[in-house]
Amino acid sequence: MSNILFDETFKIVGINVDGITYDKVSRINAKGQDGITDMVLEINSEIYPVSTKTPYRMVLSRSLDLGGSDDHPEGKTISLADKFEYIMHGLLYKVAEESSKVAVYISFGGLQLKLCSAPLNMSKFKLDQRIFLLMRKI
Repeated sequence: MSNILFDETFKIVGINVDGITYDKVSRINAKGQDGITDMVLEINSEIYPVSTKTPYRMVLSRSLDLGGSDDHPEGKTISLADKFEYIMHGLLYKVAEESSKVAVYISFGGLQLKLCSAPLNMSKFKLDQRIFLLMRKI
């Protein structure tokens, strides 16, 4: 069983577009390569600066265990963290319908994610799930 809940390539279309800026935090607006998905994500831009010129892969997962199991021979695990540059852990606190899409809201210790997509793409999300967000440049 896969722990991956969502996997998409995004193009950042704006950074801090609302004009509000914080030290060390940027709010990015991004569009999914699928043409359906929209994302607003707050990230620690001091440790992971982003650019509108670079596409990013973003994965949401229940676990960092790539194998989907907690039982590994000799204690060796294959981790998603090894394949990504930026990782946060948070809690899904809201699921809402918006027009013909479903939006999920996840808090990562104060940094927020709003992800909107087609209902079929969002069917694996459940309220109060613990979720890892993983990002890397492509």
